[in-house]
Amino acid sequence: MEIKIRAMTIEDYDDVYRLWMKIQGFGIRSIDDSREGVERFIRRNPSTSVVAEAAGRIVGGILCGHDGRRGCFYHVCVDPLYRRKGIGKSMVVFAMEALKLENINKVSLIAFTKNDVGNAFWNTIGWTRRMDLNYYDFILNEKNITAFIEKGE
Repeated sequence: MEIKIRAMTIEDYDDVYRLWMKIQGFGIRSIDDSREGVERFIRRNPSTSVVAEAAGRIVGGILCGHDGRRGCFYHVCVDPLYRRKGIGKSMVVFAMEALKLENINKVSLIAFTKNDVGNAFWNTIGWTRRMDLNYYDFILNEKNITAFIEKGE
């Protein structure tokens, strides 16, 4: 079986989204992971996201981008039928090399604690789990921004 690793394009969206729906362990967000959200992400990061193809079918993907300082991986996944064949590692290498071409020298990711398969993968390939950080989120919508402004007044 020949696996082709290549840069993701917006034309891959429908197939990648179908793959995401098969994967357990990570969350899909309606706005950011919509076609429009992913198109915006790929436009900002045109060469760093990656897909894996087998027999013309997408069997893996990584959304990868950077802010000029640090790269970040999102939605790293391989179809369960194609796991343990080196596809995930090959995609990670492709994305890391794309980041290096853009002079990015550090990459991070977030894996949900209940994502046993994903966490095992990252631990196995030598990534470091950070114990010195707390991760914070804030959803940018009018209600939350207004509540933030009003706090402490």
